[in-house]
Amino acid sequence: MAVYKLFPTKDSTIYSRFPAKNTGLDSILEVSADYSSPIPQVSRYLIQFSQDEINSTINNLMGTASYYDNKFKVNLVNYIADIQNLNLDTELEAYALSGSWNMGTGRFNDSPETDNGCSWKFRNYSGSNPWLTSGFADHVTASYGEVSGGGTWWTSSAIDPLQLNPSKTYTYTSNKDLELNVTSIVKNWYQYSMYGEAEVELPLGLPFELGITAFFNDGFIIKLGEEIEFKADRYKQPNLKFYSIDTNTIYPPELQFQWEDVIFNTGSSNIPIIENSELVVSLDNNPGEFRRDSVHKFKINCRQQFPARTYQTSSIYLNQNYLPISSSYAVKDLDTNEFVIDFDNDYTRISADATSSYFDLYMKGLEPERYYQILLKVPIENEVVILDDNYYFKIVNG
Repeated sequence: MAVYKLFPTKDSTIYSRFPAKNTGLDSILEVSADYSSPIPQVSRYLIQFSQDEINSTINNLMGTASYYDNKFKVNLVNYIADIQNLNLDTELEAYALSGSWNMGTGRFNDSPETDNGCSWKFRNYSGSNPWLTSGFADHVTASYGEVSGGGTWWTSSAIDPLQLNPSKTYTYTSNKDLELNVTSIVKNWYQYSMYGEAEVELPLGLPFELGITAFFNDGFIIKLGEEIEFKADRYKQPNLKFYSIDTNTIYPPELQFQWEDVIFNTGSSNIPIIENSELVVSLDNNPGEFRRDSVHKFKINCRQQFPARTYQTSSIYLNQNYLPISSSYAVKDLDTNEFVIDFDNDYTRISADATSSYFDLYMKGLEPERYYQILLKVPIENEVVILDDNYYFKIVNG
């Protein structure tokens, strides 16, 4: 199985309190509501990923077969930097933006404020191309009234009208990082960029949806849910800050592609699948250092720790085994002890060929000059064995 990460080309927070302020170079993206003034003030953020990189990932890495068989998922992941006044019913929503925008070079604390990029009122710079507040195209909306502006976004399409506003409602114990399934939005972008709105025959003989309303990739807008945003309540003033593309940390936003590419094809091999939890596992070909854009096939040597004695001319400790089909891998940052790729029963399962078990790891998305650890999860004999014995490597620049 495969996990591949893309990073944004631009992002920025927009504030209703400062209608023309640009914050394109801030290291923080902010979603908030402030009811200390007569008119509630909110912030939202915009974020965009390269459509060329999305298309290349689908066409050249994931493959259109996985795409049209829906054997893939795309998550928008933003890492939390700070959080205040979180209510248990705080909901964040993501929508596909409608309308191009310029990131700008402003920061929140600039004095005088910078207005050479997107803001609450304008898409490009102060006085240029205001966000629409009326006369929207079908399936497009925005904020209007006393706080009109703040972006325009798609509410539905013919591809998947029910899944264009992924959301997360925070609970007391929930992970505070934002992870949203944006697969339907990315599908819209891909089909529009490849085929427009024409009625054509897609690859694999699958028909194009008739009368489709697909749309161009203008990025995402992340905002508070309707139950909180602009609903004045002094007890509900959440403020969530996430790391932006301009962060100096290892937590920039990412668009994470996951797809099924497991192949358990052992050919004529007579290597057995191991059935005993007393096992010894090593990574056969780990040079220890990789460049960021590389892809590496990790071969897994597996054998019984205490093999049964048999008559053979070579050492019984050289006998190879496959890992069980439901085994999977994960990758952890060695310094922070955080998973950068977590175990997944669908998308990080381990493959097998005629010689051994293996998995392909895309190094893109791993920060350079840092050390990582591979972990293997092996369900066996009604147990789940986690293996993490010196499976280390480093990502280097270049």
